[in-house]
Amino acid sequence: MTTLTTLARAEAVVEGRAQRTTLVRHVHVAERPLVFIPLTMAGEANAPLAAMVGDDPDAAPTLLIVPQPRNRDQRFAFAAELAAVVLPYVDSFRGELEAVSVNRGKDIRIRYADAPQLLVPNPGGAGFTRLFGRSTRFRRTDGDYAVHPSVPLLGRWLTYFAERAEHPGSCSLVAMTQALTLHWATGQSPLEDAQLAALLAWIAPPDGLTGAQAAAAAEDPVTWPPAGPVTDPSFDNEILAPAMTAYQRAVSADSLVDRRRAELEELLRSQLEPTWRLMWQGVSLLRDLPAGSRVDGRWAEDRDAFTNFTEYVDGGGFPQARRDGAVAAAKRLHRLERAQASYDVQRAYDDPMVMADYRLTGEAFVGEVTAADPTRVDSSGKKRILRPWITVTTADPVLVTPGTKLFSPDRLSNQKATVVSAARNDGGSAEVVLELAGGMGSSLTPPPGSVPGVGERLCYTTLTDAFFPAGAFPTREETPWTHGGPPAPFDDGAPTAEDAREEWS
Repeated sequence: MTTLTTLARAEAVVEGRAQRTTLVRHVHVAERPLVFIPLTMAGEANAPLAAMVGDDPDAAPTLLIVPQPRNRDQRFAFAAELAAVVLPYVDSFRGELEAVSVNRGKDIRIRYADAPQLLVPNPGGAGFTRLFGRSTRFRRTDGDYAVHPSVPLLGRWLTYFAERAEHPGSCSLVAMTQALTLHWATGQSPLEDAQLAALLAWIAPPDGLTGAQAAAAAEDPVTWPPAGPVTDPSFDNEILAPAMTAYQRAVSADSLVDRRRAELEELLRSQLEPTWRLMWQGVSLLRDLPAGSRVDGRWAEDRDAFTNFTEYVDGGGFPQARRDGAVAAAKRLHRLERAQASYDVQRAYDDPMVMADYRLTGEAFVGEVTAADPTRVDSSGKKRILRPWITVTTADPVLVTPGTKLFSPDRLSNQKATVVSAARNDGGSAEVVLELAGGMGSSLTPPPGSVPGVGERLCYTTLTDAFFPAGAFPTREETPWTHGGPPAPFDDGAPTAEDAREEWS
């Protein structure tokens, strides 16, 4: 938790309402996201109990239930029903294409103009998506325990969404509680923020109530059941268990089965419908925020990933492996670390409130240009080059030293600054002398506006989103013996029945 977030939480307590911690929205919200609210059975690992899913807040959502979650056939019938909703939704984005220039305009590649987005209530819903995808993507469609052909394909897409959720900045799979807490700070603990109803109560409390009062009311599991994937224990013991027992007796007696199933559906609908309404309230709150300038660029990366995975599946590619080999795992970790560093910089460049945290740590400062020498020429080398100097006066903490490279979100060109000197004056402010390079053409006279003028207010930071090359890794066949040696490939290139075996499936 950052210093400013801590301050915002304190202000939320005083004001009785959640406080904004950003000026812009840092997540992409699709025009037609698919809301997916899963429930699991208590005491059974990843055993689906029910799910509510849909992409239209004004239409009745699809309710799927598993009357007996311990029954394998019913679990995979549920998977087939879920596939009948998710797969057509995914396919609906495979129409319009767009051309993208690459290699500085020398080449063109094609990608889908939009991509699917899955919204779940909380990280637990994302965890269910990952595990359910893993338990279904290897299932066989023939032989013993055959499943519907759509089930393994559903598993592959659920795994795709779960893997994208691990990629910093990706919005293919979004947990609503995480998206909201990225933009608001409440007066309760982060653990309490994981309860969607209480979180939204702080952000948008009903008239006449403070956030704390509304959140206390939202903790009533009768009015606002948990957003899953686990259910309330009292509901399980007092309501659900008797209803499931009555259903099982009806099946055994071959009597009133449809009636008992309908009763189960109504019980589970009552647990899911409040969360369904909260999810769309969260979507509306996020849409009301202006999007950061770099959000579209990150969504373009999601569209690239969607296009590539679609082509891989259409080309007959095999399901994702149960676990990565040593080299693949190292490469994935390296990609995620690079993506996290880039995402952090992009958020700071997009949002002054995010950048303010870096100002407190001395990694950035904001000040006014108090002196400028825009035509200064450096003649120390073989060739005379334009190297203007500017002096920025700031009241922020300045921890940079001479020679440090700085960048400015306010100067969108490829201009960078090198610290010449930094000294604090008698008035308590600091004067930082910077030498500028780049973004001024090749002549010795800078174009108008390319050099900051006196009186201009700028932010400079050590943060940069500049490209840096990927790390060097051995090939799969060159995996060192210290990491298990080269992984053994499938005999025929396809997964085996062993791959589908899980202790909890």
